[in-house]
Amino acid sequence: MDGTFLDGQMLVAMPGMRDERFARAVIYLCAHSSEGAMGIVVNQPANHVNFPDLLVQLDVIPDDERIRLPHSAGGVKVLRGGPVETGRGFVLHTADFFIQDSTLPIDDGICLTATLDILKAMATGSGPASAMLALGYAGWAPGQLENEIQQNGWLHCPADPALVFEAEASQKYDLALRKIGIDPGMLSTEAGHA
Repeated sequence: MDGTFLDGQMLVAMPGMRDERFARAVIYLCAHSSEGAMGIVVNQPANHVNFPDLLVQLDVIPDDERIRLPHSAGGVKVLRGGPVETGRGFVLHTADFFIQDSTLPIDDGICLTATLDILKAMATGSGPASAMLALGYAGWAPGQLENEIQQNGWLHCPADPALVFEAEASQKYDLALRKIGIDPGMLSTEAGHA
């Protein structure tokens, strides 16, 4: 690494990723500094969980209001955001929605909010134009991510809202690799050393 941090970038798992939790993962890096890193896996849907059911479970809306949710709320994707704090929700969203002292602006019009207030806004149709709810996050200790990148665990590329919010989860891995200019079939699991 050249000393720069990767906030607002996408991490793309190499084919030889040894940690099964991150096989073919695409992660949006929300924070990266000398103190470590935090990101949201954006291509692993949370199976058997949907946004309206979560709103009811969290008492954001009563059960009988589920059918009256705005169309935008019904289509919010719920993801497995990573193995850390899997019982906690993190909303990755466009910058058209902001809560003072709660929303973290990251880069390229993408923000992160982890309060019930954003869920309430989304339930009424007054939330962000695009959003996804992640259960948990991926975290790295100081120097850990840099080491994993040097050990050929991750590639990185610039992020954009279309890749984060619009692409289908099953297509994000290949799309992220193409964004870097890489054919997935040409990747090696071995690190090169000069």
